[in-house]
Amino acid sequence: MGQLTARGHELTPRPDEADVIVVNTCSFIDPAKQESVDTILEMAEFKKSGRAQKLIVAGCLVERYRGDIRKDLPEVDALIGTNELERIAALVDGANSGDLAQPYLYHDLTPRVLTTPRHFAYIKIAEGCDHPCTFCVIPQYRGAFRSRRFESVVAEATRLLGQGVRELNLIGQDTTSYGEDLDLRGGLAKLLARLGSIEAERPYWVRFLYAYPNRVTQELLDTVAAHKPLAKYLDMPLQHASRDVLKRMKRGSRGEAFLKLLERVRATIPGVAVRTSFIVGFPGETESDFEELCQFVEAAKFDRLGVFKYSDEDTSASYALDAKVDGRTIENRRRRLMAIQRRVSAKRNRALVGREFDVLVEGPSNETDLLWDARLEGQAPEIDGQVYINDFGPAAPQPGEFRRLRVTEAHDYDVAGELIDAGETLPPRPPRLFRILAAR
Repeated sequence: MGQLTARGHELTPRPDEADVIVVNTCSFIDPAKQESVDTILEMAEFKKSGRAQKLIVAGCLVERYRGDIRKDLPEVDALIGTNELERIAALVDGANSGDLAQPYLYHDLTPRVLTTPRHFAYIKIAEGCDHPCTFCVIPQYRGAFRSRRFESVVAEATRLLGQGVRELNLIGQDTTSYGEDLDLRGGLAKLLARLGSIEAERPYWVRFLYAYPNRVTQELLDTVAAHKPLAKYLDMPLQHASRDVLKRMKRGSRGEAFLKLLERVRATIPGVAVRTSFIVGFPGETESDFEELCQFVEAAKFDRLGVFKYSDEDTSASYALDAKVDGRTIENRRRRLMAIQRRVSAKRNRALVGREFDVLVEGPSNETDLLWDARLEGQAPEIDGQVYINDFGPAAPQPGEFRRLRVTEAHDYDVAGELIDAGETLPPRPPRLFRILAAR
């Protein structure tokens, strides 16, 4: 999107207004593939009946099924894989863009359009993955792990904060391996320390997602604890707790080791919120394995938890494993595990009632005009629960500001509360001409 706007193209979310329609796809699991194909077919109808002259399909589906798309979807005019994103402007313009052999990785000078609300943004710090997880096909189309340059990430983060972003979310297939390919020892900890020391005009949060458990070092935990802007939050997908299942996943470790790691995390970072995710129904998962997982979830008391049903991808290593679990059993296990977590989450939320926290205001709630949405430091955007503001207190909230809130109600995954401060006092902004010159 950034490359297109930099070339003078105008973006529209309405396919009936578009001259060129671009469908960016996912193919991680079957539901994502089906949604991608359905969207392509839907957009092909707009091409037949509307003003669109060209339909371009981009993303992971192209990497996995390039030949099938060309054969089975003649409505598609061009394909762009995950490593070919720099071809987009040329293809839209009708030029011959050629093929790009090098793996794609954007940098701080790459044109970019923020599609998130202006107060938070994602920064990809690495691309690809070197882990051999048998259930995962990401390395096949994202390629080997590769980090962005340290200063490139810092430059982008500094620029975004200067533009009014209040929360930076660092992402990658494995953020905890950041810098290893650059011979940067403890790279993520060093990067976080630098990002947590940026001299910004207003307070901000920095969080990182997708931590690999055996890469969560004491140095990393100490760094998060030491810097106020670093969100006291750890997203660490564990995938399972049974040693046998983790071995078949080629993840290693076991539930007992995870509990010790969680104890160390919570001892180092007081008040930390821990999120994880699990896969149920992996080939060979016995009833005993699942019971072990349930007991682990009850003991671990995660703040946030997601459960995914195993998806048998034809190019994954787990596709060849025996002892497949039937779909009904997988769904029943997912429901049972989420029921356990619902009780855990509700109890943890009840313990918050009466306490005061800083929250990041999102804006008016989609639930009702009477509420506003906000998030705690321990709630990442889009994947965790919400804080509902039901009393504005001394001053009405504004989207993207930090406010002080007292929790008054607790629900299974969300809480509600009242604002108790008078709002942010912002420093005076420099004259517009000065801002333009500074930006240049």
